[in-house]
Amino acid sequence: MAFPSLSLSHGLFPKLGTHQLIAKTTESTRNLCKSTLYLFLALAAPFVAYRGYQSFTMYRSSSSPYSPKTDAESLRRQRISSSKLHTPDVSSKAPVIYSSCYDISFLGIEKLHPFDSSKWGRICQFLISEGYLEKISIVEPLEASNEDLLVVHTEAYLNSLKNSVNVAKITEVPPVALLPNWLVQMKVLYPFRRQVGGTVLAAKFAKERGWAINVGGGFHHCSGGRGGGFCAYADISLCIHFAFVRSNISRVMIIDLDAHQGNGHEMDFGNDERVYILDMYNPEIYPFDMTARNYINQKVEVVTGTTTGEYLEQLDKALAVASSFAPELIIYNAGTDILDGDPLGGLKVSPDGVVQRDEKVFRFARERNIPIVMVTSGGYMKTSARVIANSIINLSEKGLIDTSVRSGRK
Repeated sequence: MAFPSLSLSHGLFPKLGTHQLIAKTTESTRNLCKSTLYLFLALAAPFVAYRGYQSFTMYRSSSSPYSPKTDAESLRRQRISSSKLHTPDVSSKAPVIYSSCYDISFLGIEKLHPFDSSKWGRICQFLISEGYLEKISIVEPLEASNEDLLVVHTEAYLNSLKNSVNVAKITEVPPVALLPNWLVQMKVLYPFRRQVGGTVLAAKFAKERGWAINVGGGFHHCSGGRGGGFCAYADISLCIHFAFVRSNISRVMIIDLDAHQGNGHEMDFGNDERVYILDMYNPEIYPFDMTARNYINQKVEVVTGTTTGEYLEQLDKALAVASSFAPELIIYNAGTDILDGDPLGGLKVSPDGVVQRDEKVFRFARERNIPIVMVTSGGYMKTSARVIANSIINLSEKGLIDTSVRSGRK
């Protein structure tokens, strides 16, 4: 098929004029370019804005090294301020905290670990039956929520507890690994979370009344990112952070007299000058945490076989040294695994020696007008519950605590 030839003097161009065609072509091209540019800018704007924000954020982070820490601390304070763990009314109660939910019992599996997971309830039974405590005067704590736990724990660590194998390793009870996690949460971790709530609440109680005893708690092998030694949550660390914010406390002393080294809170507060740690422990037993030992302010090592007299003499010297710190709150980890015959502690302290030990610590706090929180921590003999009850009775008889119900109770 043949096409007619076009020339500048014939056809379309003579009708439009050369300059008109060029003008129109130039205008169309200009409009097309403008449209393309507008489209490009519209598509590129979000990307440019995002990159600009990224650059600004990176610049701010590099130029202000304190901002990430400040943000983390602000979030921590926000979580503490919105927590409900201080909600229970303790004004008309005795400063003793316990819930029947503390006690762990499930098909006898709990007996596979040497820890007496029913000692908490038996301590209260002794005190109630012998007239030193009324059941209605005991404060029942709330369960620590996930947001509460995030005050200290990493999200990765809390997520790891959703795996039953990990919980089995922490609690040192292998059959737990075979249980569905929802059951592990309900039968193992829920009781621990209630005890965490008890330790946190105890600091509020102690500030108001001078002392408080959480019949459970003392999970001193757990830090923000790691559990172990039957300790799944860091209740001591949580209690201290809550005290900083909710009770306006600025200096805290941890007196850890469990037979085992308290490596959990040591890792959490190793570089925090607000916290003084006195740890009196047997260096020849678990956890052998050499890194955490570097963070102990006053390290008192009592070797296997240490007897009552030597133990109490060492404690007197340690308390005399610690008195220079002048804390506003004492967290006392009162483990009874120092007892002679305990299968894990390795020490040879008599039951009366434990009673004297606790009296020395409470008297240390009373003479200096320092609020004190006591948690019961480790103890791997059935006799531990009786010894703890006897110690609380002794504190009451010596006038160092008062477990009577306040008038005006509802």
